[in-house]
Amino acid sequence: MTDTDRSTRLEAACTALPLVAILRGLRPEESVEIAQTLYDAGFRLIEIPLNSPEPFDSIARVRAALPADALIGAGTVTTLDAVARLDEIGADLVVMPHADTAVIAQAKAAGMICIPGIATPTEAYAALHAGADALKVFPAELVDAKVVKAIRTILPVGTRLFPVGGIAPDTMTDFLAAGAAGFGLGSALYKPGDDAATVAAKAGAFTKAWAREAG
Repeated sequence: MTDTDRSTRLEAACTALPLVAILRGLRPEESVEIAQTLYDAGFRLIEIPLNSPEPFDSIARVRAALPADALIGAGTVTTLDAVARLDEIGADLVVMPHADTAVIAQAKAAGMICIPGIATPTEAYAALHAGADALKVFPAELVDAKVVKAIRTILPVGTRLFPVGGIAPDTMTDFLAAGAAGFGLGSALYKPGDDAATVAAKAGAFTKAWAREAG
């Protein structure tokens, strides 16, 4: 994937719905049904953290099942070996809890979209210089809306910030006012054991909240 292709696909996904579904604990045998439920609800950014059961199997299954406009990949990516494995299975997305520039650079070299985690301006600039496509502000419970606003003011125009951690349908307002471009959604969207109907209901609550807050 070229830089132009990567930017175009991320732009399209964020235009559709800039909410990243974080499916921590997802099992391969349920992965396609849950991911399809989210896709049908409007989600186009789906990550399966690598501390889930057999995550590469789940990612491969979901990538094969969903249309190309969905960006599918891994969260909690911390090593170069993990990036190489994701490249092998055709993943689109590398999401990190930190801003390791070597991991970012390898993800970019492999043509994947990379969203590293940051909590300070120093981390943010290091990640951007390494090629990050957007920034995950983590943990949002500690890096609150005031901090997001302060960081955003010194970053290049157009930098996308996605607060992650403790985000619920009723906690997005202050972050959006501070300039957040979207959010990563964890246990408030999916918990291990949730069935497709439960996930559909939670997804609906988030998409309604997004339409209300960002519309």
